[in-house]
Amino acid sequence: MKSFKDSAGRTWTVALTVDAIRRVRNLLNVDLCNLLDGNPPLLARLELDPVLLCDVLFALVKPEADAQSVSDVDFGRALGGDCLTLAQDALFQELADFFRQRRRMDLAKAIQKQSQLVAAAVRTAESKVEAISEEAAVASIFGSSSGNSPASSESTPAR
Repeated sequence: MKSFKDSAGRTWTVALTVDAIRRVRNLLNVDLCNLLDGNPPLLARLELDPVLLCDVLFALVKPEADAQSVSDVDFGRALGGDCLTLAQDALFQELADFFRQRRRMDLAKAIQKQSQLVAAAVRTAESKVEAISEEAAVASIFGSSSGNSPASSESTPAR
């Protein structure tokens, strides 16, 4: 079992069991046993779609949330930035552990590889953003400043 804290200071436990997988499937029509299905695969969608991630997390912790009278809206409000990243890490670690214990090393490795791919994509995007020249970007939008601007209003004939 993995846990994370939300921005309201509540600790949530992510425990992947057959019951939890069934709950996610029934509530969201999302099958955590088929992480590689879809286009993009569910594993990538969980990484890319914070709303889907939040909904899956809430379905997993729903018994705890019900016991604390925390609605899905309140849960989502308390999962911004860092908290959502920690919650995602807890979910992915729990998924990897679950599949390892089920002798599904292919899925455990896919989860690890997904994290590596995202880290590589973020590094590449950061490099590309850093390489952007502000002057070149402005020039490409407005054109070069050498003689392309219209003449001043004094030299433009009036109609």
